[in-house]
Amino acid sequence: MAKVFYTERDIEDLARQGVTSLAVSDEVVVTDLAREKARRLGIELVGERDSRPASAPARPYISEQPSPAAAPAPQAPPASPVQPQAAPQPSGAELEARIFSAVKAKLGDQVDDALLSAIVQRVLRSLGR
Repeated sequence: MAKVFYTERDIEDLARQGVTSLAVSDEVVVTDLAREKARRLGIELVGERDSRPASAPARPYISEQPSPAAAPAPQAPPASPVQPQAAPQPSGAELEARIFSAVKAKLGDQVDDALLSAIVQRVLRSLGR
């Protein structure tokens, strides 16, 4: 008697037809992917002695347990009802002086003081400061 092979596609078709179990014997071969699909779709493979044929290699990457990487990420604790206070914003002149001195510290004498001051003022005005 010829063997009957069931593939993943065959299992999907059986599930659509409402089949909930499949008799497996020496004349019936279920591929690994079909076996996995049957398990996922809730189709019981009746009479199957082992989850894989004796000649099939062990496949440690197929596991009943989900991978830790597939587990949902822990949720962050709820935000506290107390909102942090915003740091006080420096005044326009103070901010201008801080930016001027930071740029001057980086560039030294490579930039003209009047030009740098004009650039900082223009940028602050464009930002509404």
